[in-house]
Formats: sequence, structure tokens, C-alpha cells
Amino acid sequence: MLSNSVLQRLASWCPWLLSQLRDEPKLKQPVKVLVTGAAGQIGYAIVAMIARGLMLGPDQPVVLHVLDIPRMADALNGVRMELVDAALPLLRGVVATSDEAEAFQGVNFAVLIGGWPRKDGMERKDLIAKNVAIYKSQASALQQQAAPNCKVLVVANPANTNALMLKEFAPAVPAKNITCLTRLDHNRALGQIAERLGVHVADVRNVVVWGNHSSTQFPDASHATARTEHGEKPVTELVADEKWLREEFVSTVQQRGAAVIKARKQSSSLSAASAACDHMRDWILGTPKGTWVSMGVYSDGSYGVPEGIFYSFPVTCEKGEWSIVQGLHVDDFARSKMDLSANELDEERSMAYEFVNT
Repeated sequence: MLSNSVLQRLASWCPWLLSQLRDEPKLKQPVKVLVTGAAGQIGYAIVAMIARGLMLGPDQPVVLHVLDIPRMADALNGVRMELVDAALPLLRGVVATSDEAEAFQGVNFAVLIGGWPRKDGMERKDLIAKNVAIYKSQASALQQQAAPNCKVLVVANPANTNALMLKEFAPAVPAKNITCLTRLDHNRALGQIAERLGVHVADVRNVVVWGNHSSTQFPDASHATARTEHGEKPVTELVADEKWLREEFVSTVQQRGAAVIKARKQSSSLSAASAACDHMRDWILGTPKGTWVSMGVYSDGSYGVPEGIFYSFPVTCEKGEWSIVQGLHVDDFARSKMDLSANELDEERSMAYEFVNT
């Protein structure tokens, strides 16, 4: 360790060398990150996570663009004020606006949380119609204003079909750059297995969530493994209870969002924000070797899933690109569950296209 006097002399000769000796991190050039629906609960939870480096890494400064509807302008300004007050070292600026063109201007990453929420008595078709209009408008801003190769995560429900509409209305944006959030379901599945086995959640990997971010999704533990004191073993072997894996585990993950609402009288916010950070971090920075995650991506026909829908697959990521994991065995039970979710997405697509030209 060099003494303070030596460091001071070095600083007078070469400030850059001093920074290297102190192991100060080299920061990248700032990037622009958009969060829509930023005055809502998930948006409020995620903005500080992003500005603390939980999404893009501790060496990546960010300029946050936060968007919400005009009637939420005061709350949105409150979010902006709190971001300033938090004195976050990676935060290089905040653009708070209700104007979509301004919000999307030059953004490198977009997390689309804003959407029309489902209300009591609302039919699914009505919900889809409301969100088609929202994502038609946002798609136009994305295509015209965002930076080239902007990567987009759709969180707002119905997430898979909202992502499809974004793609439909922004044809110049590559389909591979648009994804939707099923990482929350993936994380829920990891959590349930970890609790069942009494291990840390970090010791469980390679569950799969197939399909729609809805109650038809299929959480699949048949390819998962867990590390124990005896080494890494298949979850199916460690649980040794096929009934639990096919019934209680699946239904618990499928209904977890409803259970959270019942418990806290509000929808999942903290876990959704955390999952969105996980999704983007792995997409941009890469998945750990030997590990896959679940992402809603545009189907290429893998595993017999129809093309032309956004469907949750197991994926690995490297250098900012995702790839669907190939060659996993799908038994008859899994096939039936996967097809059920694909059929629901096909129905949603048909409903959505009724409103494309309106």
C-alpha cells in the first residue's frame, strides 16, 4: 500500500495513474433508459434500482427518461425530485415528461410498464383493445425517436400481446429487440423450489416458464438442478414428488400474482421491478455459463410453438443477443401445457388484430 504522501506526489504528476492505483472503477459513457408508467408502483420501485446499477451494471451511468400520463404529472415530478434527492452516483440526469416523443428521444433501453389496467368487470377483449391503442402510439415514438438498436422490455399486461402490437406498429424495429417479461414467473418458480428443498435460491437454476404471462403459463422444473451439500442434482430427483411438481408447484407459480394481491391488496411491485432488472441485465450483460433464463420472445417455431406470437422460452444471452435453448426434452404432459398457453396467445393475437386498423 502506497503512503498518502507518495499518492499525493503521484497525483501531481499523473492523475490518471493515481486513479488506477486507487482501483477507481472506469465508468462507461452514459446511456438513456426509458421507464413508462414511472409514477406507478412498479415504476417507482425500478427507477432507483436502475440508477444504482442493478440493471446495467455498477460501471454504467444512466440518464433516466420517465414517462406517465398527464394526470400523473405531479406524481411523476415527485419521482424526479426523489431521484435527485437520492444523490445516486450513476445518475446523470432525469427527463420527466408526459410527451411520448420526448420520452423516447435517443433512448438505448426502454422498460414499458405503462398500460391500461384490467378493472372489475372488464372482458379480456376490452383490455386488449385499450392496450392496442396505447402500444400503437408508443410504437410510433419508439420507431421514430429511439436510438438505433434500442432494446425494449414490455412489462404491462397482457405483456406478450402488447409486445406483439409494439412489433406490429414499429416494423422497422427488429423483432429480436422486443421482449416481454416472464422473468417474474421464472423467479417465482426458483423461489418455490428453493423453499421446498431448503436451499438458497441462488443454488437453483434452469427452470423454464413456457408460454404466456398469464394463468396458462407452464412453470417447468423437469430440467432444473439444485446445488446441495452432496453436489448439483436434478430437482426432480431431490423433490422426488411428481404430484407436487406437476400440480402444486405449477398452480402456485401460476397464481402467485393473485396471491400477492390478496395479501397486500395491491399487485406485485417490488418483485416485478426486480425481475425486470434481472431480465435486462442478463440480456445486455449475458447469462452465466450453463444457465438459462425465461424470456418472452418472438417465436421462430422452436418446440412446435406457432410463429408470430411472443412466447416464453428458455434462453441464453451473450453480447446483447438472446438465443432460444434448443434440444430440451418435452414430454406429453409438458406438451399439453405448452399448447394450452400457445392457444391462448393465438386467441389474444386474433382479438388484437381486430383493433390494428382502428
